[in-house]
Amino acid sequence: MQTTMLKAKLHRATVTRSELGYEGSCAIDGNILDLSGIREYEQIQIYNINNGARFTTYAIRAEEGSGVFSVNGAAARLACPGDLIIVCAYALYDQKELANYHPTLIYFNEKNEVLRTASSIPVQPVAA
Repeated sequence: MQTTMLKAKLHRATVTRSELGYEGSCAIDGNILDLSGIREYEQIQIYNINNGARFTTYAIRAEEGSGVFSVNGAAARLACPGDLIIVCAYALYDQKELANYHPTLIYFNEKNEVLRTASSIPVQPVAA
C-alpha cells in the first residue's frame, strides 16, 4: 500500500508576477526548487492566503536567485503580485519509506528570501 504525503511546502511565498497570456504553470526560483526537491514540471498545489483560492498547476524553473514566484496562464486569475501563497508538492510513499519520512518545509520573508527550513510543523498551543 502507498500513502500520499506532503513532500515539500513553500510557506508564505509572495507572488512576484501573474502572466495571464502565458501557456500555464508556476515559475519558481531555481534555487528554491533545488532546496525543496520540487522538480521542473512536477505537479504542485497552490493555496492563496489572500483570497482562499486553491488550484493545481506544475512548476517550471525560473532564474536562480531571482526570488520569482510567477503564477501563469488561467491560474493568473487566482493570484496577483503581492499575494501570499503556499506551494505544496505531494508524493506516494510505501510503508518502508514512511518509517523515515519527513517533508521539506521552507519558510519565506516578504522578499522571498528563505527564513528557515524544517522537516516538521511545530505544534500550536491550544487556546484556553
